[in-house]
Amino acid sequence: MSENTGERGREAEATREERTRRKAMLIRAGIYIFATHLFAGFVLLLFALGDRK
Repeated sequence: MSENTGERGREAEATREERTRRKAMLIRAGIYIFATHLFAGFVLLLFALGDRK
């Protein structure tokens, strides 16, 4: 029975680790998406300002 408890503990730890990795990946993806949009907006601003002259 102690073997079964140890196995469940490892499964719970693996599940926790997977959730942590998934959360970190989503945060990283959100930062990348935000930064890409910010950069694209800056480039569009440069084009708009360059078109004025």
